[in-house]
Amino acid sequence: MSNRGTSYFLQLASLALLTILVAFYPHGHSDAISDKIKIASGSISGVRNLKSGVIAFKGIPYATPPVGDMRWKAPVPPPNWNDTKSCDHFGPSPMQAKPVPFLMLSSEFMVPEQPMSEDCLYLNVWTAAKSKNEKRPVFVWIYGGGFATGGASAPAYDGETLAAKGVVFVSLNYRLGIFGFLSLPSLSAESEQRASGNYGLLDQIAALQWIRKNITAFGGDPENVTIAGQSAGGMSVNCLLASPLAIGLFQRAIAESGNLVLTSPFIKTPDLKKAEQQGDQWASKINKPSLADLRKIPAQELLHEGMGLYGPIVDGYILKEPVPQVYAQSKQNHVPLLIGWNGGEGIVVVFRKKEEYIQDIRKQFGEEADKVLGYYPASNDEEAAASQIALSRDKLIGISTYKWAQMESGAGNHSVYLYNFDKKPSPQDRFAQYGAFHTAEIPYALSNLEKIKRPWEPADVSLSQLMSAYWINFAKTGDPNGNGLPEWPAFDPVNSKVIVFDNESKIQRLPGKDRLDLLYEFYIKNGIAK
Repeated sequence: MSNRGTSYFLQLASLALLTILVAFYPHGHSDAISDKIKIASGSISGVRNLKSGVIAFKGIPYATPPVGDMRWKAPVPPPNWNDTKSCDHFGPSPMQAKPVPFLMLSSEFMVPEQPMSEDCLYLNVWTAAKSKNEKRPVFVWIYGGGFATGGASAPAYDGETLAAKGVVFVSLNYRLGIFGFLSLPSLSAESEQRASGNYGLLDQIAALQWIRKNITAFGGDPENVTIAGQSAGGMSVNCLLASPLAIGLFQRAIAESGNLVLTSPFIKTPDLKKAEQQGDQWASKINKPSLADLRKIPAQELLHEGMGLYGPIVDGYILKEPVPQVYAQSKQNHVPLLIGWNGGEGIVVVFRKKEEYIQDIRKQFGEEADKVLGYYPASNDEEAAASQIALSRDKLIGISTYKWAQMESGAGNHSVYLYNFDKKPSPQDRFAQYGAFHTAEIPYALSNLEKIKRPWEPADVSLSQLMSAYWINFAKTGDPNGNGLPEWPAFDPVNSKVIVFDNESKIQRLPGKDRLDLLYEFYIKNGIAK
């Protein structure tokens, strides 16, 4: 080949290489996102899925391990590191009882048995952004589990699919049970704020602060953050909206099947004095009155000794007032909301026969009993069982979510989008008997059907595509609607329109609105709901 030909060939090769570089690094090499990136604490490396184009960074420390003298203290940023930290696997899950599948909750909704540790303050990021300048919406998932179980490593919470569809997906761990919500006078005394007990909520706030500081490195927009949670995760969303410490850390909120807008029959939110008294009683019971001694108890032993019901505390710092009171007075942070509940998520430990159920309703509701039985009938034992599930669902979640939508729709300039999820498993599914159970909507909304071992049908896939599209659009703009999607109207108390997700999803008046109104009025009148 002549010199001229060689020169021409090299020019073509250089042009081709430049084209490839521009394609992969559209905003210049310094702004490009690769498997290795720099965050505030140091460099980290992730794992790229060549098929989806998503890079997963798992097990990123967002706080110093809360162990030893840091047990029951507010989280602080992690120390910097010099070498590149490999973030190719989940960090340890929070301390909790051994995860065991039960009823309709299969292993995909649970964390692995190991690793599990007090050293659990890690988060995970999935991104398909190619540049730091893309400013993709950020979707932050907060798991449920009654503030006693759960973790970000559960397969149902995987963030790859939503990241491939355009968001930067973040999941986080927070402390649970006695590790996350113990209050003691001695703990309050050593705190600058003279408060104790809400360490799990402080973890969530610390993770949101980390996101605000670091998410640009992943192509995310720190000014466009949506927090989303289910069950206790939805209650956490409630608390974050009610806490002055979280103002400005997120711009939208999603709560699935969980909130504290009305007094919860399961998750109590005591004031600081009562929580301290309860903590003191427990410490005396195990003969460890000294805070120094309590911090020396091995984590597994502490888990065993401290089993019980825990949750957020009205500590005067993170939560200045009871959550229901904050919402009743419209003091919460007003942002666009997407909220709802499932058709079959009532909790009934022991089903009553027809006659016993009717007698119980008459005892509970007195002169309103006939109206209640009209909505929750019992012509036979089978119908009585179905009514018990429906009544439990409405009492636990339905009334409070409905009232939350009413409160927020008239409180500010932001819209509320309300849903009911009624999709039942196929008859071939071993969980068919549970109907649209608690947690059933998660794999649809997060587009994770393939992570759950069930006999999915084409209708399930279509519903997942619809729901995940709504969830992503809401994270982008605060409005779930978009091209090609059925119009989902914002909720208002007059027409009470909701979307019902099922084999054929549709917009309609809130199913059961009249019975929810009846129950709410009864509970308010009798001082049961506050």
